[in-house]
Amino acid sequence: MKPAPSAPSDRYKWTALFVVTLGMLMATIDSSIVLIAMPAIFRGIGLDPLQPGNSFYLLWMILGFLVVTSVLVVSLGRLGDMYGRVRIYNAGFAIFTFFSALLSITWMHGHAAGLWLIIMRLFQALGAAMLMANSSAILTDAFPRDQRGLAMGVNQAAAFSGTFIGLIVGGLLAPFDWHLIFLVSVPVGLLGTVWGYVALRELGERHRAHVDWLGNTTFAVGMVLIMVGLTYGIEPYNGHTMGWTSPLVLGCVAVGLVTMLAFAVIERRVATPMFRLELFRIRPFTAGICASFLAALSRGGMMFMLIIWLQGIWLPLHGYSFARTPLWAGVAMVPLTVGMLISGPLSGYLSDHFGARPFASGGMLGTAICFALLETLPVNFAYWEFGMLLFLTGMSMAAFGSPNRAGVMNSLPAEHRGAGSGMNTTFQNSAQVFSIGLFFTLLIVGLSSSLSSNLYYGLIAHGVSTSAASHASHLPPIATLFAAFLGVNPIQHLLGPAGLAQLSASQQATLLGRSFFPTLIGASFRSGLHAALDFAIVASLFAAAASWVRGAKVDDDVPVDRALEVSVD
Repeated sequence: MKPAPSAPSDRYKWTALFVVTLGMLMATIDSSIVLIAMPAIFRGIGLDPLQPGNSFYLLWMILGFLVVTSVLVVSLGRLGDMYGRVRIYNAGFAIFTFFSALLSITWMHGHAAGLWLIIMRLFQALGAAMLMANSSAILTDAFPRDQRGLAMGVNQAAAFSGTFIGLIVGGLLAPFDWHLIFLVSVPVGLLGTVWGYVALRELGERHRAHVDWLGNTTFAVGMVLIMVGLTYGIEPYNGHTMGWTSPLVLGCVAVGLVTMLAFAVIERRVATPMFRLELFRIRPFTAGICASFLAALSRGGMMFMLIIWLQGIWLPLHGYSFARTPLWAGVAMVPLTVGMLISGPLSGYLSDHFGARPFASGGMLGTAICFALLETLPVNFAYWEFGMLLFLTGMSMAAFGSPNRAGVMNSLPAEHRGAGSGMNTTFQNSAQVFSIGLFFTLLIVGLSSSLSSNLYYGLIAHGVSTSAASHASHLPPIATLFAAFLGVNPIQHLLGPAGLAQLSASQQATLLGRSFFPTLIGASFRSGLHAALDFAIVASLFAAAASWVRGAKVDDDVPVDRALEVSVD
């Protein structure tokens, strides 16, 4: 074991905060930038993701980044403890930048281009995982205990808001050239890579050990299988609106769970496990991890629900064409980002002086209240009410995020900060994937109750033939949601050129107008949205309770055995 270096200078900690925050902001912007830019991407490569058999490209462009960052952050955080957190972090900056450049020069078309984008995006996510896994540990090493909340607040505000900033950046750049959404990361990545190698120093303790290859492999395989199962669970299967009865889905989830059980057994027996199970005996760590998982579960799928609400209903009703809705949905979400940017640093600073528990628990209680108030809005709401609720939701989420992260990191012994940070990020990112699958499931169940009949009779009333209306009304609801998400008029997608050709110009104008589909889907969407919001409220309340039971603080920089003793006193 190498001795820990001397305490960092005051100037160094702010340099570390800037470099680490730059990396987190870049990684989270790129995690969402493709969501808004996907219509331009798929048009640019000449691939229709709404055609049967092409949903693979759509799903993995959306979720592939999250799957990789969920699976790898624990291993990469553990490697940071062993070989140097700054070393892994800087390598992540370089890898992220390199694959961003490769994504920006995509020259192929069709299926080859789609596959290239997915593979390069997965490698880009590897770089992002290296950044995410070690950022909190680097800040914990650089800042004294009484300033870590502020540091985590700035870092977490960048991470939270980056997700929504990516929506706007993607919407602004994609109409000019979709390659720009990847190219924009290259100069930022080059700056961060060079600055990180020049300015960042290894301050944490390093404990060389053998890599737990068996644990790493079983964890990765188990997590990937479970997430693949959850991802394809929202896809239609064999005449059903969803795939939860599919042998592929059931098999992936079952084998994934068995593999994760095997992983738990392995980690209790190997000498140097990647997943430090004994850390769960530290009550503040366990409470913070559980709160982080539940908070991410409550909000992970909510972004998609809000975007579909805006793109599929509200924006068209207010005069926006479906093709313009992706950009303006991002703009409409700005109040959420503003709330996060204000609350993150402020709550982190206050938690340094008054403790993490009141702010973290209060933040999740506030989030639950905001979700409940969103349920009171009509589908065609007044924007000032919606924007105010988004702002308060952002304030509440960030009020939880930075104090909770600081509380988790403060509870860890110095030699396990990388592993602990990676574990926290894994629970958070995997919860987002679970949340997306769950929220889409609840929304589809709500849509299935009345969308089919409403669509059938609505199309018949406007001159569509019985056979064409029947075919359109029996298409899976997920196809309708994805069409709206991609900025395509869902009626145009459901009927196709052949169905529309049989109608008069006035009938086509009515069906493809900005009010027909939003009015048709409004009641069904509201039912599914309320089910998703109800779940988000419950998860937020459980997150608040988990945060509240974190207990007494553990002294900083104590050995793990002493931390365990303090945690159970």
